Amino acid sequence: MLPPKNRLKKKKDFEKVLKEGKGFTEDFLFLKIIKNNFEISRVGFIVGKKISKKASQRNKIKRRLREIIRLCLGKIQPGFDLVFLAKPGIEKRDFWEIEQTIDKIFKKSKILDAD
Repeated sequence: MLPPKNRLKKKKDFEKVLKEGKGFTEDFLFLKIIKNNFEISRVGFIVGKKISKKASQRNKIKRRLREIIRLCLGKIQPGFDLVFLAKPGIEKRDFWEIEQTIDKIFKKSKILDAD
């Protein structure tokens, strides 16, 4: 489970990232990033009704995304707000395909710490 301190919750935080953030796209995911003034990175997820009309399906996608981010949270540079927007097609993908896409999008955005 993604720790509460690493979650974007407030509507104004989401709006700020979506309005001012830098965007990266890869296959069925879109990532918006903006610097924040904290020592941690926070992550939010948006899965709209275009993906599926069923809330259970949308929640399943969000749970998968949250788990993938939780596993690589230590590698993400601190001080960023990230919002992932799911695009149609993600509902047909399995966990591993989503994980590979997130890895690609992180490499594009250069947000992972260089080890």
